[in-house]
Amino acid sequence: MPSPMHGEIAVIGASVAGVAAADELRRLGHTGDILLVGDEPHLPYDRPPLSKGLLTGTIEPGSVYLREREHYDRQGITLRLGTPAVRLDGRRVKLADGRILSPDAVIIATGARARPFPGGAARDTVVTLRGLDDARRLQRRLTPGTAVVVVGAGFIGGEVAASLRELGLKVTLVEAAPLPLAQLAGEDAAAAILRAHVEAGIRVLCGTPVEGIEWAGDRERIILADGRQVDGDLVVVGLGAIPNTEWLADSGLDIGNGVRCDATGATGLPGVYAIGDVASWHDPKLGRHIRHEHWTSAREQARIAAAHVLGLEPAPSPTGGVPYFWSDQHGRRIQSLGHPELADESHVVHGSLDGDSFVVLYGRSGTVIGAVGYNAAAQLMRHRAAIATSAPLPTRA
Repeated sequence: MPSPMHGEIAVIGASVAGVAAADELRRLGHTGDILLVGDEPHLPYDRPPLSKGLLTGTIEPGSVYLREREHYDRQGITLRLGTPAVRLDGRRVKLADGRILSPDAVIIATGARARPFPGGAARDTVVTLRGLDDARRLQRRLTPGTAVVVVGAGFIGGEVAASLRELGLKVTLVEAAPLPLAQLAGEDAAAAILRAHVEAGIRVLCGTPVEGIEWAGDRERIILADGRQVDGDLVVVGLGAIPNTEWLADSGLDIGNGVRCDATGATGLPGVYAIGDVASWHDPKLGRHIRHEHWTSAREQARIAAAHVLGLEPAPSPTGGVPYFWSDQHGRRIQSLGHPELADESHVVHGSLDGDSFVVLYGRSGTVIGAVGYNAAAQLMRHRAAIATSAPLPTRA
């Protein structure tokens, strides 16, 4: 087998994580072939703008691409797009066109897909938003006067609802939980997020799951578990994501909620790593596997895994290894650090939950494990070190 610095490496998945891994391999001095395989025909692109600027038309469609094609040519990264991987056998990868790859190392970055509504609704008026084609199809349907029902008030659902309202459309947001993002941010912070939706003119129905979606003559009808019904011209389903692991079914990898890895991305197969939305990394501090579905985690995992593929020790994390993600809704930025969803107590340490700016710190067993900020970027980030070091939870900043 060639030296790690000179062998062939196949990155399966032209995602944020996949592109970051390919770039990092070159940055670290890898001189061998790098093949980047993607199932979509497009150049690799960024997903956050799909539910925001691309949907509202405030950014140019071409700006979503992570790199221009010339970048891959300069870096010697071979793109094989529009050709999904269908099987992994050791380090041998079979593609849908019949080609067999036999690289010296494999980095799995096949991401996740949108979770459909249970039972499905095979109509083009019931859509999900995960990829570039999804966003383009949805955008084409957004004509003046369109009434839209968004099912699920998580980050994607909340962003889509906010973007559609910005376009002046009639929007109803349906959420099974008592409040939007309550599981992540806690009820008090979630109430502020709900307030922003309502103030923007969105009708919000919380605490009642959707029992069914049916075609009612000329519109979609959403039937709630409490018997209420909501009609709309279009339904956008935002119920989370499913990791794309089906092609790995016979690989021998440990697959649960994603490909289970250690804290370097290494799987149970020699020379095979997994990163990004498809991967469930072991977190030594929490003592459990966690699957992160966020941009910054994808890039951080790519950085760490690329170093280990080459037999190097990655440089210390610039973020302290603290998970981070954000969501822009109604001109406000919601940000999260660490794992607030695992907290057993919380304290407001900046601003007020009744105001338009606040930071909430979250603790577990007396130590800081997470923070959520609302229009308070600078105030939030000062707590990153406390989360990284498991500092004692203060009651006030």
